[in-house]
Amino acid sequence: MTTTPEPAGRIDYAKTLDLPTKRLILFGVLLGLFLSALDQTIVSTAMPRITQDLNGLSLYSWVTTAYLLTNTALVPIYGKLSDLYGRKPILMIGIVVFLIGSALCGLAGEPFLGNLFGGGMMQLVVFRGLQGVGAAALGSVAFAIIADLFEPVDRPRYQGLFGAVFGLSSVIGPLLGGFLTDQVSWRWVFYVNLPIGLVALAFIASKMPRLDSGLQAKVDWLGAFLILVFAVPLLLALTWGADGHSAWGSPLILGLFGLSAAALVAFLVVESRHESPILPLSLFRNPTFAWGALARFMIGAGFLGAILFLSLYLVQVQGVSATAAGTATIPLTVGLIVGAIGSGQLASRMGRYKPLMLIGLMAAALGFFALSTLNADSSYNSVVIRMVLLGLGLGPALPLYTTALQLSVKPWEIGVATSAGQFFQQMGSTIGTAVFGAILTAGVSSNLATQFAAQAASNQGTVATTLQGISDQIRAGNAPEGDRNQAPERPEQIRARFATLRQNVTRAIQSGDPAALNALKTDKFIASLPAEARAQFTAIPEGGVAAQVGAGFAQTGAAIEAAVSSGDPAQVRAVAANPALPAELRGRLNALPAQVLASPQARAQVLAGIRQALAQGEAAAARQATQQALNAALGGINDGEKITLARARAAKVAFADTISSIYRYSILVALLAFLATLMMPNLQIPRREKGEKAAPAHVEI
Repeated sequence: MTTTPEPAGRIDYAKTLDLPTKRLILFGVLLGLFLSALDQTIVSTAMPRITQDLNGLSLYSWVTTAYLLTNTALVPIYGKLSDLYGRKPILMIGIVVFLIGSALCGLAGEPFLGNLFGGGMMQLVVFRGLQGVGAAALGSVAFAIIADLFEPVDRPRYQGLFGAVFGLSSVIGPLLGGFLTDQVSWRWVFYVNLPIGLVALAFIASKMPRLDSGLQAKVDWLGAFLILVFAVPLLLALTWGADGHSAWGSPLILGLFGLSAAALVAFLVVESRHESPILPLSLFRNPTFAWGALARFMIGAGFLGAILFLSLYLVQVQGVSATAAGTATIPLTVGLIVGAIGSGQLASRMGRYKPLMLIGLMAAALGFFALSTLNADSSYNSVVIRMVLLGLGLGPALPLYTTALQLSVKPWEIGVATSAGQFFQQMGSTIGTAVFGAILTAGVSSNLATQFAAQAASNQGTVATTLQGISDQIRAGNAPEGDRNQAPERPEQIRARFATLRQNVTRAIQSGDPAALNALKTDKFIASLPAEARAQFTAIPEGGVAAQVGAGFAQTGAAIEAAVSSGDPAQVRAVAANPALPAELRGRLNALPAQVLASPQARAQVLAGIRQALAQGEAAAARQATQQALNAALGGINDGEKITLARARAAKVAFADTISSIYRYSILVALLAFLATLMMPNLQIPRREKGEKAAPAHVEI
């Protein structure tokens, strides 16, 4: 395990390129990195809407996990390939693959794709994995280019620009993602990558030199294959075991762990013997690399979760729009930009980076603690304040760990070392997202059951029975999808909708208003009513209850008139035997003597009296039936409103409690990163002597 000797044909671009050329190259690289960074932040804001449209909360975290899975596994491979073949061709290949994946992501769930991969959400997961294949090249190459172009004394401030790109993308991404999701379609959060990517591709092709390290060694294809076989099964096993896809002791999980372990052993053997390994094992003898890799692993787990689950909290708990959820991340990203640029400038002046990293991690731990206190009633502004502190803490982590790593290795090892550091950071992001996603899925179901039971205990009758039934369904693993996937409406919205429902029901029952009857057929809140209430709505007659009563009395009156008009006492007695007639009317009909029925004039007088009695009875019966039907319907609506309000409250509290628990785990992650950073050597950043300037030489591209 010896360090690779300096290649004879290596070009020191930091000394041979002039400053205008460096700036052109830097612009193209930042544009490509912006493409990758934007995709991570723009998608997080749209995810709640995507989950609803594609009905896949169970795969919520997998949309990010799949992207990180392929991205993570390929980062060290791209880093080594860029050392061997130059940064430019690897960067261009990555952009092309990324754009193809973006286009396919935008098409996920479209009818012409059918049941490809099992449905729309699974299609999105697969296509996000393809995006990750391309994005791996963008990240691994971009950070190495800084060390290619600039002397060590200048690197921290330029690494700060890279951190600012991530911060800028975190401002633009959520805002743009929220706008596109609310105003156009969530599919455009993927399509928007296409024009940006094509501009970046054209610029890099025309302006960037090859940036070749001069290495002529053979590609370690076996090492590349083995690192894939190690990383992918490991991440799959951790993800599937954590989210309940398979039991930890199942043959599938154990087999994946076994395959990963075998690949790791084989990888170590191959890397120790290859002349130009994908991941030189000598790096692990470097304490800056070893402890920095552990710290970056922890930071990766905490950083992405902060953004990913914040949007879910705002949409599911506070009921804000996707655009508002995106604007809440602006304070985080402003803090990131200030922390990244400021720490880079300070590190260049101080000549030390470690104190700034430790201060930043302490601030990040405080930020995670503040987020862990979020609940269902936290205000939108209080969320914004918490994000500022977290951003200031995480900001220095983006540039300074890369600076520290690049200072501790040989110039011709920068590509592979930089990508290896990113590999561990992204491993943390992938595993952290998978584990936090599993906590979300399991925690929401458990907390939903608890909250529905609590709501049932605070109510009575049908409302309590219904809520307890939902709680029992969730505990049995049959949670209604609406309680887990849909963002709950605000209480004032629910009350307004039920007030409209009461108005429509009242008009439909009292007068049979056609518009009210039609509105009842399409009102979604009908489904939330108890079963007996729903049955009443389907039985409301055209013209209202009074019209139904009138039709019954008209039929009865016609039968009586026909019997009396016949003059036949037997027919009159048969009609009088109908138990549906009022007792007084039956008595009058039975008391009619035969001589009265035999006289046409007497029959006419009798019928006039009967008609008057029927009219009075009809009016009284109509009033009574209408009031009874209205009371029953309004009682069902009141129960339905209580149930809906309780469901919304239960969902809000369950989501808030679960996401707060995720941030509590993040505090521990930040503290572990702090301890690992504490163990890193505090290397001196080379400082330019007063009056010294960079060499003005120029190299043709």
